[in-house]
Amino acid sequence: MASLIREGTGIDQGQENEQVSELVMRSEPFPLEEPSVPEGLFASQGDVSVALPASAPVVERIYRHRLLVRISHWLNVPCLIILIMSGLQIFNAHPALYWGDRSDRDQPLLSIRPVKAESGEMRGITTILGHKFDTTGVLGYSDGSRRAFPAWATVPSAKFLAMGRQWHLFFAWLFVVNGLFFMAYALISRHVTRDLAPTGTDLRGIGKAVKDHIALRHPKGDEAKRYNVLQKLAYVGILFVVAPLIILTGLTMSPTIDTAFPWLLTIFGGRQAARTIHFIACFTFVGFIVIHVLEVILTGFFNNIRSMVTGWFVVKHEA
Repeated sequence: MASLIREGTGIDQGQENEQVSELVMRSEPFPLEEPSVPEGLFASQGDVSVALPASAPVVERIYRHRLLVRISHWLNVPCLIILIMSGLQIFNAHPALYWGDRSDRDQPLLSIRPVKAESGEMRGITTILGHKFDTTGVLGYSDGSRRAFPAWATVPSAKFLAMGRQWHLFFAWLFVVNGLFFMAYALISRHVTRDLAPTGTDLRGIGKAVKDHIALRHPKGDEAKRYNVLQKLAYVGILFVVAPLIILTGLTMSPTIDTAFPWLLTIFGGRQAARTIHFIACFTFVGFIVIHVLEVILTGFFNNIRSMVTGWFVVKHEA
């Protein structure tokens, strides 16, 4: 049949081979085009449908926290936990705050005490500036025990004042030494002036920053690379106001320190006033810690923890 076709066309075997070879030599690869899928639709791959995003974000890794900052941060975690809980143990020994140099039991600024009601039932009563609140089960009287703060909030045990003082003193000095090393590093490396000190532009945008935080709109892209104005004010306030107040008022409550530095009593208005300031400053620090942890969770828990462990922080930019 092939010979008949060749005969009918007048093409012999040799000419046919030459023309076929010429066609092969001149042929070009046929372009294979992938089927295009409109943005936002689904491309089918076998039995699986894969979503195609309109635009993928660009991921950038930045070295956010240096080694000394990370070490100082993680040393502060156990220090602060034990300082707070042992401090509550010490407070339970005399659960009231006063102003001045003496304890006026009839006019405390704050007191947390168990009180027997007319029915004979024990109630926990918290008094703040003369206003009384029933806090049974949490403060004053909890788990059938007469104590200002509950047992689970104190260390080393439910009632161990002497050991609580020793723990508090040890971790207080560890906290101070760690803080001094961090401050020296932060000042020498210009971490304070470069990263923490708010600029005039920052302060002018404080209103917007407050609104964004209330609405849970957190910085993204390039803005996420640096601290916002509220973070800067919080860190500066803790480092240069709250922490020094805690340390100095804690020293003022020590009779030994007062003997060596009597001017501390003059500055703070007496030992009881120093104790009150110490308590308020400590709870301000606790408030900062609570907000700090919430922000870590809300802005990307894994990314934030990784940056404080390895130093590397991931920033996503919209394409």
